[in-house]
Formats: sequence, C-alpha cells, structure tokens
Amino acid sequence: MEGTGITGYKRLGPQRYREVLGFHYEDFTVGDVFEHRPGRTVTEADNVLMNTLAMNPSPLHLDAAYCEQTAWGRPLISSLVTFSIVCGMSVRSTSGRATANLGWDKIRLTHPIFAGDTLYAESRILGKRLSTGRAGEGIITCETVGLTSKGEAFLSFERSFLVPTRERAVEERARY
Repeated sequence: MEGTGITGYKRLGPQRYREVLGFHYEDFTVGDVFEHRPGRTVTEADNVLMNTLAMNPSPLHLDAAYCEQTAWGRPLISSLVTFSIVCGMSVRSTSGRATANLGWDKIRLTHPIFAGDTLYAESRILGKRLSTGRAGEGIITCETVGLTSKGEAFLSFERSFLVPTRERAVEERARY
C-alpha cells in the first residue's frame, strides 16, 4: 500500500484503501515485464457470443460438424476472442491510466486455441517518450504475448498508448 512498500493500493485513511489501476508515465521503465493474472479459461459460449457480436459467420468458429472435417477436428476459438481477452488482461498493469490507445502493430497468431484452454499474458515495455503534441503526457509502447497454461505462445502484438505524467493525473479529481 502506498507509503508502506505495498503497491496496488492507495491509503485513504486508517484501515481504508483504494485499488490503484495502471501507472503514470514516470513509473514505466523500458525492459519491465508484467505477468498478467488471473488467467482466463475460454469457453464455447465466449466464442459464439463474440463471433455473433462481431458478425463473423465463419464455420471454422461456429459449426462443430463442419470443423470435424478440418485439420483441427473441432471449432477454433476466434482470434477476436483471444485478442480481446489478452489485451484486456494487460490493461490493469499497462494502460490502466491511459488517455488513449494509439494503435496495435505486429499482431501474430501462432498457435490455435480451443474451448477449455486457459490463457495468460505478459507484457514487456519496449519504449517510452514524452508526447510532442500533448504536454504532460507520454507514449508507452509494449509487446504483449498470450500464453496457454502450458506456456505456449499463441498470440503477440505491440501496442502504443498515451498516459499522463503525474503532473497531469486526474485520479484525485475523479476520486480514483
């Protein structure tokens, strides 16, 4: 807890704490690696829901009889599902205080995921620089890798986002 050497919480008063989400620009160091927890076991319902929401009718994700005839023999979890879960897992310790996502690059899908697989992720800070167009904010670039519970990488991407410096932080005004 803030001031006690324990991170992730801000002390509001005696025996009262508030969870802290993300970091300010100054807190990031190139080379830092964050292991994202908890993991997430993907379900068939996740796959059907996301494909329906995204209007992705591919039988590769929705039709078990069709998939029996493919090399996989069963439906694949859509990359829309795995990408969303892995990116979401990374928010708490990377872009939790971001003012904007700036983009994703080098997205790679390297291993199939099926219903019942448990996903984890980790992110490495690749770069940081102060914004030239937005005073009091900086750009952080990280690489995030999705890993199965067996440690197999199945997804990777680079992402850049804008975060405030401590001087421009809004947490106090927003009661965060």
